[in-house]
Amino acid sequence: MKKIIALAAIGAGFAAAPAMAQDQNAAPGGLHIGVIGGYQGLDVDAADGSATASADSAVYGITAGYDLSLGSAFVGLEGELSTSDGSTSFPDSFGGAREGLEANGQYYVGARAGFAITPGIAAYGKAGYTALDTKAFTESGSLSDLDENADGFRYGAGLQFQLPGALEAKVEYRRSKYNDLADLDQGDATTDQLVAGVGFRF
Repeated sequence: MKKIIALAAIGAGFAAAPAMAQDQNAAPGGLHIGVIGGYQGLDVDAADGSATASADSAVYGITAGYDLSLGSAFVGLEGELSTSDGSTSFPDSFGGAREGLEANGQYYVGARAGFAITPGIAAYGKAGYTALDTKAFTESGSLSDLDENADGFRYGAGLQFQLPGALEAKVEYRRSKYNDLADLDQGDATTDQLVAGVGFRF
């Protein structure tokens, strides 16, 4: 009888082990909020292809979203509000009335999906709608600044790390493309960002 009980206990242990491993590798779920900060590269192209300009700057902001855990995978929705101080100036060869473009606030809403790599680490991809507040200016100040809000598309990927308690951290790369900057001679703008973030999950 003791042998039967022992064998049953061993069998139960082997049966429970995969379930425990699955729980340990469960993807994150629930509401989350956080802050991000990092690097931004801004590239602006003239509509006629006659000139390009670029600038490096810092970017920082706040994020919030919800993830639905599907075992070792997850899907979710996410929003972000960020800002930067990137400012480009076109070369003298550029024939447009405006000589430079500033990138200010950025707004993003989109979806993301990922999976657990190891206990506490998940990889994910993301894509969605983004908008960019811009200001076109002249170096001489001969024309008033022209504010513009441009629509675009963002995609990216990242790694997410579970920290003690409700804390979590992430590193993420994303690229945003803004087309047809209305009323400007600039044709489109692109931002490349590498950011790190920390937040809470509920």
